[in-house]
Amino acid sequence: MTTAQALGRLLAAEGWRLVFGAGDIGLMGEVARAARMSGAPAMGVIPQHLLAVERGRQDRTGLVITETMHERKKVMFANSDAIVVLPGGAGTLDEFFEVLTWKQLGLHDRPIYLVDAGGYWKPLVALVEHVVAQGFAADSLLGLYRVVPDVDTLGMALRSDFGARPAA
Repeated sequence: MTTAQALGRLLAAEGWRLVFGAGDIGLMGEVARAARMSGAPAMGVIPQHLLAVERGRQDRTGLVITETMHERKKVMFANSDAIVVLPGGAGTLDEFFEVLTWKQLGLHDRPIYLVDAGGYWKPLVALVEHVVAQGFAADSLLGLYRVVPDVDTLGMALRSDFGARPAA
């Protein structure tokens, strides 16, 4: 079972809702398929210009269509209790750094988790440590997110942070 599928099944098993970018491709498409197949509600948020490119998921329980990417991120964030970051590309990095910056500025206190499947996030963690070591950020930046090696550990962390069943 892939990390993405395991995450979708975890969400369903715990009764948690998936809030995601509504795409039908990539790892998040896999998370969404596994979550919905296992009974988890899924809220998709997609900007109008990506509907054709990302083929908005057809089996979600809710869909919000936004005008811009920034609005998409805002809506996703407003409807989430925690941020879980799977391996990904530029969009994933953009979303991670935005919520990390917001947390650094005290705009939220939601937990942020990097799921370090196969050591994927090791270079990113090293970069953030380098930024701190070079004096461009305070040491406190390192405590604003948590690296977990797999979905099982993520599940334990979420249950620890929220109790048995966090609000969706």
